[in-house]
Amino acid sequence: MTAYENLALYIDGEFVADGRKSQDVVNPATGEVIGKLPHASREDLDRAIASAERAFAEWRRTSPLERSRILRKVGELARERAQEIGRNMTLDQGKPLAEAVAEVQGCAEHAEWHAEEARRIYGRLVPSRDPNVRQMVIREPVGVCAAFTPWNFPFNQAIRKAAAAIAAGCTLILKGPEDAPSGVVAMARLFHDAGLPAGVLNIVWGVPHEVSSYLIESPVVRKISFTGSVPVGKELAALAGKHMKRVTMELGGHSPVLVFNDADIDTAAVHLAKFKSRNAGQVCISPTRFYIQEGVYDAFAERFVDAVSKIRVGDGLEKGTQMGPLAHERRVDAMASFVADAHDRGGKVLTGGERLQLGGGKGYFYAPTVIAGLPDDSRLMTEEPFGPIAPLTKFKTTEEVLKRANSLPFGLASYVFTTNLQTAHQVSTGLEAGMIGINHFGVALSELPFGGIKDSGIGSEGGSETFDGYLVTKLVTQV
Repeated sequence: MTAYENLALYIDGEFVADGRKSQDVVNPATGEVIGKLPHASREDLDRAIASAERAFAEWRRTSPLERSRILRKVGELARERAQEIGRNMTLDQGKPLAEAVAEVQGCAEHAEWHAEEARRIYGRLVPSRDPNVRQMVIREPVGVCAAFTPWNFPFNQAIRKAAAAIAAGCTLILKGPEDAPSGVVAMARLFHDAGLPAGVLNIVWGVPHEVSSYLIESPVVRKISFTGSVPVGKELAALAGKHMKRVTMELGGHSPVLVFNDADIDTAAVHLAKFKSRNAGQVCISPTRFYIQEGVYDAFAERFVDAVSKIRVGDGLEKGTQMGPLAHERRVDAMASFVADAHDRGGKVLTGGERLQLGGGKGYFYAPTVIAGLPDDSRLMTEEPFGPIAPLTKFKTTEEVLKRANSLPFGLASYVFTTNLQTAHQVSTGLEAGMIGINHFGVALSELPFGGIKDSGIGSEGGSETFDGYLVTKLVTQV
């Protein structure tokens, strides 16, 4: 394996790093510094904006076939480099190597999906009232876009936005996560080596609020895409609204899980334990509020706790690791705070509930945790934990659980386990969420729209809806 990624900015087709302020990049499994990330100066940001504006004039006219060719090459290169890119993501983000490699391989599909969809951006002819008039509706790229992506899925979230913008004919300035930057730099290298023209994609780093405000306020930038927390998303959306710029916002969730008496309890418990531990629970669509119907509560709790307690926690590069560290020290403190509040509210820890002394005591490890008996107004039931903690509560009726599940302002993902078709229909209709998985978790595939409602976001990424935020509609009526 090669050494850790050579971190850099990517501006106007060039990787640049020297002579700039930088910050440490830390391995969350050991607490060791593994790299230095350069920050963009004001001049760097201006250069990125100018290059994106210049490139847009040509890229918007590029054939969809050429855009498709480049994206297909990106997908091909991603598969070839998946092991190397995945290893580096494990080093700076912490997730197990198998998860990191799977993230890169899955993103090859995103590149390929957008390569195909780029060839299907259609307008339409509208029948005219006057036989001498032709009415045409045309879809055109919105312009220069700015995107801001999170640390939990560094490669996935970046390539979703880059592939959509570039395939639509837009140019992009992307600021990735400073704490886990290797995946975004690797993505830039994929596009560079695939032959993307200079300026179409630019990567910058820096103090998040400084970079985001500067890019959003630029008159050149016409579209904002952000994945992250609800509070930050609202701030960025408000700033974009002030300048009348369109937004796509994929924000936080607090996903309810509804397990009914007629569910396959063994399957539900095992699959939910595995999905909950994915990326140490640092997943916006992770199951986080568990509502179990009274008749199967005890049986489910026993099987779920057994499965969670057997999850092997360790360094993501160690063989057999099923859950790695949390990404930051502050996430460990957040988990401790949730558990403390649970104790205060009468909750009972069924397994876990403590920091694990791994990585020489310097790693950010927290035990997979299950807590029972919490009221609905406790912190764990009202705030997204974004970590490996699962609260279990009971419910009696379908009407009751729908009301409780819909009681929060979040509406990203929800999960239902039942073998009753009528129940499945009732809850899929009644749940207020952008995505609902019934008896499985297949809600993040490239061919499907990914997005939430209420405070969980605006717009979707993926599926046939993927270009909606990157295209404007023009009417041409001609005699």
